[in-house]
Amino acid sequence: MTTEKRTVIYVSDGTGITAETLGNGLLSQFEGIAFRPMRIPFVDNEEKARDCLARINEVGQRDGIRPIVIMTQTNSECSAILHQADAYFIDLFDAFIAPLETELGSKYSRAVGRSHGHANPEYNSRIAAMNFALAHDDGVSDADLKNADIILVGVSRSGKTPTSLYLSLQFSLKAANYPLIPEDFERGHLPSRLQPYLHKLYGLTIAPEQLHRIRTERRANSKYSSLENCRYEVAAAEKMMKREGIKWFDTTAKSIEELSVQLMQELNHER
Repeated sequence: MTTEKRTVIYVSDGTGITAETLGNGLLSQFEGIAFRPMRIPFVDNEEKARDCLARINEVGQRDGIRPIVIMTQTNSECSAILHQADAYFIDLFDAFIAPLETELGSKYSRAVGRSHGHANPEYNSRIAAMNFALAHDDGVSDADLKNADIILVGVSRSGKTPTSLYLSLQFSLKAANYPLIPEDFERGHLPSRLQPYLHKLYGLTIAPEQLHRIRTERRANSKYSSLENCRYEVAAAEKMMKREGIKWFDTTAKSIEELSVQLMQELNHER
């Protein structure tokens, strides 16, 4: 049972994505606390740092408890201003850069945004993979499926789209996804467009009760969201995947991150 609420503020002189990603990983280890996230990006000069300082203190006064600030900040002057706030700070650069400087015998560059953009050799491939995933979402297009690294299949709302996008953004994987629908179950075989790519197919399944809850939020009081229909579709999809020799993963209690790592292990991709 949740017993405490804490605001977590992600502050960065860049997008804040790195701070938030690492911070989420740390905070996920603590149960019984409801974390309220807040991101303040592009704090890249002293004026913005002072504004950010005021916002951090306002949050603490509102909550009655100091917020947690998880930060990536390359400007030492801005960092000094921010540390005046009444907050618990986790400065990711302070934590990791100094030991690395000692180990490598080199000073870090203090350049903003080095983890993003053209300085990252994987940037273009990730963008291309993301565009591929969006173009091949939910069976919209079967063009160029031969270039897909993986094709996810499963009933509607089983987690295909977010998993495809995560695979593209984190692993530069060209991921397509295709819904299995009642018409497929009535025909008793996979859609013909997928048959040539059987070796690329991986299935996602989900507990009918969970699927019912998800679908009800989208389309309440419909056959689509009824528990009876959810049970039918899940059972029929699993039967079809078993018959076709498609390995499937249960998304009911798995995070997208966990599921994606399992899929990568199946593909033997080391990226």
